[in-house]
Amino acid sequence: MKRILIMKQILIYVAGLLFITSPVLLSQTRVVYGKLKTFNTFPLQNVEVTAKKTGAAVKSDSLGRFSIVCARKDVIRIKPKAFKPVSRKIGDETDSLEINLIFIDSEANRQVATGYGYIDQRDLNYAVSHLEQENNEFCNYLNIFDLIRGRFPGVAVTNGMVVIRGVNSINLSSEALYVVDGVIMSDISWVRPCEVRSIDVLKDGISAMYGSRGANGVVVIETKR
Repeated sequence: MKRILIMKQILIYVAGLLFITSPVLLSQTRVVYGKLKTFNTFPLQNVEVTAKKTGAAVKSDSLGRFSIVCARKDVIRIKPKAFKPVSRKIGDETDSLEINLIFIDSEANRQVATGYGYIDQRDLNYAVSHLEQENNEFCNYLNIFDLIRGRFPGVAVTNGMVVIRGVNSINLSSEALYVVDGVIMSDISWVRPCEVRSIDVLKDGISAMYGSRGANGVVVIETKR
């Protein structure tokens, strides 16, 4: 009987303690809203977002949006396959986040990204063949070839010309066709990276609109002019 009374007293004490501290605990947590995207444009869905301190875990919706319960000073972690992981500290003034995840391009990762439902196949195909100026980052490159080099999968820059691999050429040259602001050019070395608004690499059926001249693929450049 004495043991039962002691146990009751302990339970009452614990319940009282929880009653007193629960408002304090609740006041130290809040909901943070966010949006996930990639290539600075396309929303990422089905991506898990976790909060380190609260242990909360949610997934982004079809528009890339999420809401998660965080502690006052928490850390949000995002680690989807095929993308570089991201961690963001939550400060006292953080109510919302907009995070652009960097896609690690490879054939295997393209299958992973679409297979997990992170991004639509059509959007991904467009994204990896399209490069758009943002915050004047193109100005960091010395010339147009440095800008293109390494930015598009399957595209090589050699001896001052762009070659799009995987294109069945019917021409003697393997150099791509260049179109700058709607005008076909034989050379793009004069194009200043800082003046470029966007670059698209076209091949297969899409480049067919340029006839036999587009057989090696097409590099379409739009400038700010």
